Amino acid sequence: MHKITQRADFDEVMGAGVAVNTAHFALHQRSAADFSRIGAVVPKRLAKRAVTRNTIKRQIYSLAAQCLPQANAADRVVRLRREFDRRVFTSATSKALRVAVREELMQLFANAPQP
Repeated sequence: MHKITQRADFDEVMGAGVAVNTAHFALHQRSAADFSRIGAVVPKRLAKRAVTRNTIKRQIYSLAAQCLPQANAADRVVRLRREFDRRVFTSATSKALRVAVREELMQLFANAPQP
């Protein structure tokens, strides 16, 4: 699976609308021609620390490679749309945060429609 890196590509995929929502994430999806690509949007206003943003992005890319079928070519963007409560997850990259993100992303990818 390839990464989406260009802003125009992000805009095209996000313009297609939200395919699936969870409590913290939204999945945007657009059919592609030859291969699947994944992008991650983790705004600084929702994840203040860089280590938290990077941890969430790593989880997105890792689970997308495992959970999303390669046969169904599509461009997908996972967007963090709600902040994880800093009172519950006090550490920037705690095991509890990683587990919560992973479980929610697995739910998101499981409910993703087939393009």
